[in-house]
Amino acid sequence: MQSNLLRLLLVEDDELFRLGLNIRLQKEADIKIIGEATDGETAVELTNQYLPDVVLLDIGLPGIGGVEACRQIKQNHPEIPILVLTSHFQKSLIERLIQAGASGYCLKGIEPHLLILALHSVAAGASWWDQTVTAEIRTFFENTSSGETQNTVIAAHDLTQREQEILALIADGKTNQEIANLLHITLGTVRSHVHAILQKLEVRDRTQAAILAIQKGLISKPS
Repeated sequence: MQSNLLRLLLVEDDELFRLGLNIRLQKEADIKIIGEATDGETAVELTNQYLPDVVLLDIGLPGIGGVEACRQIKQNHPEIPILVLTSHFQKSLIERLIQAGASGYCLKGIEPHLLILALHSVAAGASWWDQTVTAEIRTFFENTSSGETQNTVIAAHDLTQREQEILALIADGKTNQEIANLLHITLGTVRSHVHAILQKLEVRDRTQAAILAIQKGLISKPS
């Protein structure tokens, strides 16, 4: 049970919002808040001290700010995923977050069950981007990888290596349980990856994802 515990660092300067998050997250038996920070410098220091499984990070922080805190945390600990939770939505901010190494971006007001899923998704190595910013993310990757048609398609959807592996198995007709057995990961982890894949490809189900992936060359057609 202890090995499945998600150790979370909560970084939010709005006291009431932070308290609300704390109360809600404490209801989750598999999530433990191991520290709280109200500014960017403290976020970096506490990450160094506690080495959390996930950092839930606000952007509008005093001090060095959320984006710089994200960059420093990823520079020091590239293996620690960072999920950004903020009320801000600008294309330039999304680009800076991607460059800083954030694993995901949620708008404040996200439904609690989706926030929980997002935390588990980034902890499992997937990424999570709010649907309202999907088009902006695609535009950013297309602009940064122009001239390489195959790479542009892959970068536009920003599929991780693990997500590409799972997508190939989906295209091969494997169930979530079969994928979990083949990759030696939990069923919950597979579900998190599948959710991220569907969100990135902007499709409704696994079948559409498999067809789109083969058509666009995101994976090789299964033999």
